[in-house]
Amino acid sequence: MTRYSLILAIAVAAVVVFGVTAIAKKAKAQTPLPTTPTASGNPLDNTVYMDLKDSCRVIIQLAPDKAPVTVARIKELVGKGFYDGIVFHRVIEGFMAQTGDPTGSGMGGSGKQLPDEYPTTSKPYTEGTLAMANAGPGTSDSQFFIMFNDYPLPPKYTVFGKVTKGMDCINKIKLGDPRNNGKVSDPDKIIKMQMATAAK
Repeated sequence: MTRYSLILAIAVAAVVVFGVTAIAKKAKAQTPLPTTPTASGNPLDNTVYMDLKDSCRVIIQLAPDKAPVTVARIKELVGKGFYDGIVFHRVIEGFMAQTGDPTGSGMGGSGKQLPDEYPTTSKPYTEGTLAMANAGPGTSDSQFFIMFNDYPLPPKYTVFGKVTKGMDCINKIKLGDPRNNGKVSDPDKIIKMQMATAAK
């Protein structure tokens, strides 16, 4: 593939990669959302460990100051083991790796949609950023993506965390087919995702 073709594929993917339209179409009455996380003085309260293949551990620092409702929900799902075993169903070289869908199709979620907490800073989608996938305003659920590199996305995806260690692990995630919007055949998965305070 030529460099131009790859850039074009990434640009197209940036428009449609966050499609979780099934969630949006099946929006139901929402149960109460988690409350804003409160500080307890423990620096690990907002630290997540994500274990990938080859015993590779990624350390993620959540950002409750930027997205309190989203962070609270992510912590709730992590605490329940929701993300354990979920695949990276869409991975685009030089752009991002998307996960968080228990069906592995890109159309599923946890069943609870979240309010938008859009970033207000310039250039928010930098290397290692974690942000919520969506199918339009008010449709974020459990799917999220991790940026491989800085990328000029529009500020329409809630930023809730940052990889502080283990980008080498992220960069080893199996890539998808750029001709098919990054869809991955036999994808890699999250082995385990846990709060640092609960890690054994």
